[in-house]
Formats: sequence, C-alpha cells, structure tokens
Amino acid sequence: MTSGGPGLESVVDQQISIITNDGRNIVGVLKGFDQATNIILDESHERVFSTKEGVKQLVLGFYIIRGDNISIVGEVDEELDSNLDLSQLREHPLKPIIH
Repeated sequence: MTSGGPGLESVVDQQISIITNDGRNIVGVLKGFDQATNIILDESHERVFSTKEGVKQLVLGFYIIRGDNISIVGEVDEELDSNLDLSQLREHPLKPIIH
C-alpha cells in the first residue's frame, strides 16, 4: 500500500500526527497508505487532551485509519516532541469537524 496520497511517500517510516474528523489526535510511524489515503500506522497512540489533567496517551499499536476520516496529516519533529512534558500540558479536546 504505497500509491497515491501526494507527499506521503516522503514520510513513510517516520512519525506522523493525524487529526481525524471526529477530533482525535493519533501519532505513529507511517507504514503505508493507498490511493484513498487510508493510512497504516505502527507504534501508534492516541493523545487525549483535557483542561483538568495532562495529556493521556492510549496505546493503539498497529492501527489503520480510513482516508475519509482523516482531516490533517502532519510530520512530527521527533526531537521537539520528545522534549514535551505532556503530563503538564492542558488543552481543550478538539471538536469534531462538521461538513
């Protein structure tokens, strides 16, 4: 699964962050994708934001996200990301995208 999806070829085997249409933030290593931008991640986790406590990370492992549920795909600066103290970060959860 590595055809289509302009620009994604350059980040295969790198850590990416995905914002889904339902407001979830999933981070993992891009392993593959197809022409419909269905994405395969490995070593993935969901970051759950809250205004009352730090960011929780729910382990997902090997994970597939349907292309029609993806809103944003971004590269992760792994050095910057590793220096974040997610336990101290407070933020409102993202709201679902309404079309």
